[in-house]
This record gives sequence, C-alpha cells and structure tokens, in this order.
Amino acid sequence: MAQTKYVASGGLAFDEEKDMKKLAGLARKGWVFEKFSFLGYKLRKTSPVELQYALDYRKEADEDYFAYFEEAGWKHEGTSGGYIHLFSAPKDVAPIYTDQSSILEKYQIEKKSMGKAALLMLFVNIALAVVFYLFTSASFYQTYETPIKLTFTIIETLALIGLIFTGLPYLGYVYRVRKWKR
Repeated sequence: MAQTKYVASGGLAFDEEKDMKKLAGLARKGWVFEKFSFLGYKLRKTSPVELQYALDYRKEADEDYFAYFEEAGWKHEGTSGGYIHLFSAPKDVAPIYTDQSSILEKYQIEKKSMGKAALLMLFVNIALAVVFYLFTSASFYQTYETPIKLTFTIIETLALIGLIFTGLPYLGYVYRVRKWKR
C-alpha cells in the first residue's frame, strides 16, 4: 500500500473550513498532512490520530510568530507561498481563531492582498489587448500576422491564467468577508 497520497484542495479562498475538516477526517483514518502540493496536499500514512487543522496568513513570519502558536499547543505543519501557514493540534486545544473580529480581520487582509494582485493582472490583460489592437493596425502586421497572433495568444493565455488564479480567490475572500460581517 502507498505511504503517501495526494488530496485536492477545494480552494482556500472558497473552502478553507471544508479543507481543514477534510484533513482532520483523513488524520483519523491515518493520513496526516506532509506538505502543500500544487492545488492540494500531500499526505503520509501513519496510525490514526485525532487532530484539528487551521490556517493562518502571515508574510515574513518570524520565530516569535511560530513560538506563539507552539505555546498555544499548535504545531506548524507547512507553509505555502511564503505566507499561508498550516498548523495542527490535538482536538482538545483551543482553536486559533475564536472570535468573529479576528476571523474577519484574517479574511480582510487576504482580500486586500488578492485584490491588488487581481487588479494588476486585469491591467496586464487590458494592456495586452490594447497592444494587440495597435499591432493589428500597424503596416507590418500583414507581413508578420501569424507569428504576432501566436505570440499574443500565448502571452494572453498566460495573463488570463494569472487573472483567474488571482481573481477567483479575490471573489472568494469578498464573499467570506461579507459572510462574516453578517
């Protein structure tokens, strides 16, 4: 039997709680978090254990940051993107976030960060569309039509992927902030 397996994430901006519950359920079956993977998690086989998982978002986290969680009974399991930190703790340890204002603040910070990235990617996509339009109006366009179209198609596809990977999480955090404000 395999000693590791991959589990897809529902998208932290959309299903953070569901992902954490899924990881806890898998730990009860003997599959614990090993590391973040592309769009998911890599788990390793162990004996079943009762754990809860929680995420925190902090850029430039230092030793004091991790010591704070450790003193509260939380073990740092891994970091993704340099700022998404996953922690685990036994079931009887108090949750990281216990009040609505701290949960709301966590999501507002992420919303702002993703919003900036999504706005940048939107401007990049608009700029590419304008540049492509200008190229099609240029006198040399018909001579180099195929390579120009191919180049812009590749660049625009990459830019659209960037917009999707920043815009959708931004919308997810907008939804979460509105949900927690109610």
